[in-house]
Amino acid sequence: MTIEQALKTRSESKCELCSSENNLAVYAVPASEDKSAGCCVLLCDTCRGQLENPETTDENHWRCLNDTMWSQVPAVQVMVYRQLKRLSTKTDWAMDLVDMMYVEDDVKEWAEKGLVEEEQASIPTRDANGAILQAGDSVTIIKDLPVKGSSMIIKRGTPVRNISLTDNPLHIQGRADGVQMVIISAYTKK
Repeated sequence: MTIEQALKTRSESKCELCSSENNLAVYAVPASEDKSAGCCVLLCDTCRGQLENPETTDENHWRCLNDTMWSQVPAVQVMVYRQLKRLSTKTDWAMDLVDMMYVEDDVKEWAEKGLVEEEQASIPTRDANGAILQAGDSVTIIKDLPVKGSSMIIKRGTPVRNISLTDNPLHIQGRADGVQMVIISAYTKK
């Protein structure tokens, strides 16, 4: 049985968030350990579109979560929890639903992990002047930096070309003086 077939059976061929029966597709829950049916949900175009493009969110569409929040499926609980947390900054009803919702500790941890990853992804990496850094940029070191674990010091003015971004928006990765290292982005300028 494919993932899509398993999800259609589980959801009775309805969107697992709003119960729509139109244009259903598999959606892998972000920050999941795998891409099995247990880590996916079946969503309609409307739900999927609003999750992928949060600026198009129609708050009234998500009132359906009042019923969906009682699902026994962990992947659905995670999606409901995350969406209610996002909406709770804008609407009182979503905040009330978050307070009423019960999820097991491991499911809540999974849901929170995805929210943290989204938050970190939305924070840009900036240099000392506040310029946004992107992968492939070249930067210059603005102060002498000792390299942890060695007696080496990277001198001010050292160029670092073709940087890479890390999971932490405060750090970049690059090669300085022939050595690959993680550098605090606040000590660089574009």
